[in-house]
Amino acid sequence: MRGRLLLCAPASGCGKTTVTCALLQALVNRGVPTVAFKSGPDYIDPMFHREVMGTPSRNLDLFLMGEAGVLASLRENGRGRVSILEGAMGYYDGIAMSSRASAYDLARKTQTPAVLILDARGSALSAAALASGFRDFRPDSNIQGVILNRVSPMVYPRLKGAIEAETGLRVYGFLPICPEAALDSRHLGLVTAPEVENFREKLAALARAAEDSLDIDGLLTLAASAPQLPAPEEPLPVPVAGKPRIALARDRAFCFYYEDALGLLERLGAELVPFSPLEDPGLPEDIGGLYLGGGYPELHGEALEANAGMRQSVREAISAGLPTIAECGGFMYLHEALEDNCGVLRSMAGVFPGRALRTQRLQQFGYVKLTAREAGLLCPAGEAIPAHEFHYWKSENPGAAFLGEKPLSQRHWDCGYHTPSLYAGFPHMHLAGAPQAARRFVERCGAYQRRQNP
Repeated sequence: MRGRLLLCAPASGCGKTTVTCALLQALVNRGVPTVAFKSGPDYIDPMFHREVMGTPSRNLDLFLMGEAGVLASLRENGRGRVSILEGAMGYYDGIAMSSRASAYDLARKTQTPAVLILDARGSALSAAALASGFRDFRPDSNIQGVILNRVSPMVYPRLKGAIEAETGLRVYGFLPICPEAALDSRHLGLVTAPEVENFREKLAALARAAEDSLDIDGLLTLAASAPQLPAPEEPLPVPVAGKPRIALARDRAFCFYYEDALGLLERLGAELVPFSPLEDPGLPEDIGGLYLGGGYPELHGEALEANAGMRQSVREAISAGLPTIAECGGFMYLHEALEDNCGVLRSMAGVFPGRALRTQRLQQFGYVKLTAREAGLLCPAGEAIPAHEFHYWKSENPGAAFLGEKPLSQRHWDCGYHTPSLYAGFPHMHLAGAPQAARRFVERCGAYQRRQNP
């Protein structure tokens, strides 16, 4: 193993993704075997990592996957490569004003050296105070260095000297302000990487800046200092017989998936068959299951509505008992109508009565424990599955098959649908953190496919 490094920041908006992509592209350009990970449940940043490297980036989420799942993914996918972990939010920001499941928690439990990215615009000696405070806030912070973002080459040498003299922390370089490489945002965070205009040119500019002003050799040496991961190897799951084919919605409208979850479905024996609800005339043939992930259907309402053949195909297949998981955007697609981003109501698949309507604020945000009130596709009644929500849209008919509870909080609500052949709701699940639910889904898909093709 070539080691690992976690890039973190005091808060969101400090440039973690920009610095991470700059470093990743520079390492790719050097031919260094590299893999990227994202702390927490974020779907979008791993898309940027994947565009840089051409290989999947994976989430490391202590709440959704558990410590053993995180260590297994990091160990398996990081073997023989430099692992670059991007933190989420502020370094210590976890569940309900705690550090649980934070980037700090991830660094601590994986024994990964952390480098603090400071947005140093308008700062002088105060940058040293901020770095010192974050390092010393916890005795096991693992913060071992600093990268300065949005700093001019003229100011950098003096700022670096002050920080190193005052804190003893090594400064591993800086990135200047690069307006030609700016990454845009929208209501769920950054736009997805394929939508960024001139993305490859922006990456090239970031990589040049990284080579010019980051201490890449020093960062590689720091990464190599990470100790070997202590967790034992996990046995591979026993595959389900029959290699059931699961249709996977994957296009501009439906793109939120966890790579480790998809990998587990494949290790359980499933064949994932990608298709596009935007462009394909109907579901793939000879399938035993359907996975409608989240994404941005509200940005593509007109095209989804125009594809009446696909909407009918999905409605008829689910009505006939096709085992289906539909999360957030996938759930909204199954409504009678969806209010798109322009406020226009668009006809959808019509599996559920009612409309999915836009609002001006987040409806649910963060981690949730789902306890099944009803037995169904993923679990028996009373079993709990970790999940998370992040959506501005609401449903007129959100379901009540699960009790949703915020961890470390008194908040709770009803949500979701759960039948022997269907899970549908706003909460996203990470199936690698719920392996029994994943197995039940694949088994149901296999049984359905055998009934269709005796």
